[in-house]
Amino acid sequence: MLQDQFRDLRSLTAPDSNKTILAGIRKLAPEITARAAEIEAARCVPPDLIDRLKSIGIFRMFVPRSHGGLELGLPAGLEAIRALARLDGSIGWIAMVGGGGSIFSTLEPRETYDRIYQNGPDVTFCGSAQPMGKAEPTAGGFRVSGRWPFASGCKHAEWMAGFCIITDDKGKPVTGLHGQPLVRGFALPAQNWEIEDTWHAAGLKGTGSHHIVLRNVLVPEVNFFDLESGVPCVPGPLNPAIRQLLPMFHSAFDVGMAEGAVDELVALANTGRQQFRATTPMRDSEIFQFELGRISADVRAAQAFLEAQTASLWHRALAGTLNDEGLVIEGTQAAIWITTTCVRITDACFALAGSSAVYETSPLQRRLRDVHVAAQHAAVQQRQYAIGGKLLLARSAQDAGQA
Repeated sequence: MLQDQFRDLRSLTAPDSNKTILAGIRKLAPEITARAAEIEAARCVPPDLIDRLKSIGIFRMFVPRSHGGLELGLPAGLEAIRALARLDGSIGWIAMVGGGGSIFSTLEPRETYDRIYQNGPDVTFCGSAQPMGKAEPTAGGFRVSGRWPFASGCKHAEWMAGFCIITDDKGKPVTGLHGQPLVRGFALPAQNWEIEDTWHAAGLKGTGSHHIVLRNVLVPEVNFFDLESGVPCVPGPLNPAIRQLLPMFHSAFDVGMAEGAVDELVALANTGRQQFRATTPMRDSEIFQFELGRISADVRAAQAFLEAQTASLWHRALAGTLNDEGLVIEGTQAAIWITTTCVRITDACFALAGSSAVYETSPLQRRLRDVHVAAQHAAVQQRQYAIGGKLLLARSAQDAGQA
């Protein structure tokens, strides 16, 4: 049984598991920094670095102990993602996707879930949340065809997931409860998919976020899951509420990126660099010191918001009240504000660095590109502030009616 198979791995789930992971990240930091250009040029994280991330527990952070995982709390897991993003955008993004993927997988039927983790807890995932496929019922499951974008980490993924519109046997979309097309997710081992080399992007180049493709592939019904109302196949405080958690994963990534930008700016200033036509070195300039102090305050604000929102969600998770639609909206609002603030911080760091930041050898130009690409993700797009405003108006009307 799986419980027996992973008995030895449970020794890694002690309360100091997060300290062990963070120590592993610190040890790996010099290599990640030194290989940043290599990662970007290859447009994916090298296999040996993926293995190193596995060895320190990044992909098992949220996997339950019953299947050999660390089963970390939300604050601890997000801290690890933030620490990796502080070192490198592509590495941090892959950690975010890998950690989140293990939570998504709990919506699979238990038979499929056990199959995913039959060889251990360090399983790498990728997928796309856009419903770009069609699934037509047939004997044994569904015939699936589709082409999904932004499959980050697909070059090293062991399982891949996509979302489909369910059709009838004539190819007509099936209608769900609210009159919209019925959408379901599914997962298959990586060898069942094709990868189209499409990831030629402005930033996060090392994530390898290519398109993944299926062409008339039979997918067993047991491989499908329902994101909206599915019931997790294993217990755990985080498992029932993926939509509530996703914004905080992005927030942790973005805060790490902003922290990294400040690190890189301070390191540049501490070289003693004196910019053209400046009367003093950067670090001795009162104007530079003023701007750095202002940026530092913005970083602290973003950190505080992330930590407060994470603590609130974790408290609700432990109380069993996390599965609340209002928390999706609240978390999205927080994530948009945090992301926007972190983009502003990174932009300011790039500008303060002067002309030296425009060269490919500067980590700040990579940081700038990466954080702007990350901010384009649908989960943190500013247009979604509208749902927060709508909720506030609805609550105000409800309060007025009860007065």
